[in-house]
Amino acid sequence: MNQQETLIGQLNSLIQLDVDAIHAYDQAIEKIDVEPIRDELEGFKKDHHRHVEELTNAVRRMGGEPVKYERDLTALRSVTGTEGALRAMKSNEKLTNKTYRRALGWILPPEVYDVVRRNRDDEVRHLAYIERALRERFFEETGRAAA
Repeated sequence: MNQQETLIGQLNSLIQLDVDAIHAYDQAIEKIDVEPIRDELEGFKKDHHRHVEELTNAVRRMGGEPVKYERDLTALRSVTGTEGALRAMKSNEKLTNKTYRRALGWILPPEVYDVVRRNRDDEVRHLAYIERALRERFFEETGRAAA
């Protein structure tokens, strides 16, 4: 396998990671009953959609075939309420943060590096919000959820 094929495979693994995150957000959002938190997570889900689109375009520009999205069977069915959904998403965002941080160490063309860095920055922001929401218990006082 040459370096180009390796890089395409790595980018496809990031695409699958973001697709899995989208599905996890779909499930978590269903469980959240605090509108400002739900709205914030909807925005995070949109970020993951953008990540998929940008990484898919990068794979195509490199002459590769983007991964066919496979739904992750990991489910949040046992999760209840806003706090449970946030705790589940915290775990997911820790994984995406770790994976994107590691991806910044790959040998990437500058334009692809910029995409990966922006995506990593989104992941840092997502995790920071979720951790803050749990720490400050936004879900207990609806008025504080947008803070």
